[in-house]
Amino acid sequence: MKKLLVAVVILFTTMASAQKNSILLGGNVGFSSDKIGDSKLENFEFSPKVGYQFADKWTAGVEGSIMNVKTTGMDKTEKYKIGGFVRYSTPLSELFSVYVDLGAGYQNTSLNNAKGMYASFDPGLFINMKNGFGLNFSIGGINYNNLDGKNDPRQERFGFNFGKTLNIGISKNFGL
Repeated sequence: MKKLLVAVVILFTTMASAQKNSILLGGNVGFSSDKIGDSKLENFEFSPKVGYQFADKWTAGVEGSIMNVKTTGMDKTEKYKIGGFVRYSTPLSELFSVYVDLGAGYQNTSLNNAKGMYASFDPGLFINMKNGFGLNFSIGGINYNNLDGKNDPRQERFGFNFGKTLNIGISKNFGL
């Protein structure tokens, strides 16, 4: 099942460079791993997006996320997010573009049924392959999360994870 999910994600992932009046279907696949002493934390995330490019460099749309978190000695946790995003993209050449995504929305986690809000700022690099298909690379960003669970105190986290995560995607731009 995981191999099928990864294949689907690689087929339909993150956005292409912006072309006015087009629809983008995509997302990211991400993995991160942290080790502190004998404790290890692993995250696997699938983050689909659908957006409308309303100007040559601007896209707005809806994003979601499904994340599985494994921590040494603890139960597996699932996290879900749904929200909106705005992307600004600018070409460096015919082959390369850089972009910045700004997203915000609602999130919940299976651990104590915690719910809250998130915000993120994620820069990335797009490599144009052919006919609107391309590769996307991101190595982290800045994020804010707050969660409030039934039996836990409210949690607020501000993260700066450049260089700690790797997100890779393939994208397709659908013109209208």
